[in-house]
Amino acid sequence: MTDSIIFLGTGGDEFTVSKQMIGSGGIIVKAEGYQFHIDPGPGALTRAAMYDVNLRENTAVLVSHAHLNHCNDVNAVLSAMSHNGLDVKGVLIANNTFINGDEKTKPYLTDFHNKCVERVIVANSAQKIGIENVEIHILKAKHTDPKTVGFKFITPKFTLSYSSDTRYVAELVEEYKDSDILILNIVEPFDKKQEFNLSADDAVNIISRVKPKLAIITHFGKNMIEADPMYIAREIQKRTSVQVIAAKDGLSISPVSYAPSVRQKKLDNFEGHGVDVEE
Repeated sequence: MTDSIIFLGTGGDEFTVSKQMIGSGGIIVKAEGYQFHIDPGPGALTRAAMYDVNLRENTAVLVSHAHLNHCNDVNAVLSAMSHNGLDVKGVLIANNTFINGDEKTKPYLTDFHNKCVERVIVANSAQKIGIENVEIHILKAKHTDPKTVGFKFITPKFTLSYSSDTRYVAELVEEYKDSDILILNIVEPFDKKQEFNLSADDAVNIISRVKPKLAIITHFGKNMIEADPMYIAREIQKRTSVQVIAAKDGLSISPVSYAPSVRQKKLDNFEGHGVDVEE
């Protein structure tokens, strides 16, 4: 399995997702022979088939928060991974609201699909999870689901951070540092703001401070589509002097291309056997 990042969708707000103007199937990260599926929203199975992604190969499904455009197809993906529970495998790493619900939200994970995976881990910020020689750090986020998290993958070859949905907060930027690749969910273009989502102006601020080798913007809202994500990416690149790509549905990137050629990551916290969790 070649290391890669595959976008099964780039839709963000209700307008783009409900009309399926662009997909919302999440992001696939392949690293060190393992496959991670981040935020399987509506159409995840269909988009996976469209872009030749075999969901049976999923090692872990990661859910940043309990909004339908990020978690609608999780149960279906867990079923696909496990032959509907006949071959129990893999790990679900999901925020607390998705698994347990809260006063406003019922749990999304069904009892049956809970049993389709070997382990269910509630993701809390500052937590570290080791899956063999891939280390996943749970990042803070500030969104309408108060338990929203982001994810940082540290592998022997590259480090990748995914912001999830969040508003701009300076402390979040510190968690993105040392990322070779930074994926930001950008709902709004320049000169437009949302209280709990990032805009292109926020992206400039974050990327200028983090200085990844590659920044990828995705999760586009209606205003971003109208402004043209490719144009926005070019403008962010001009303002930051960092390579910036606007993701497209089906985009596949080799993350190793953006990793330091001589770096050999050392994962100190885990022995590299099975699944380990550091609270």
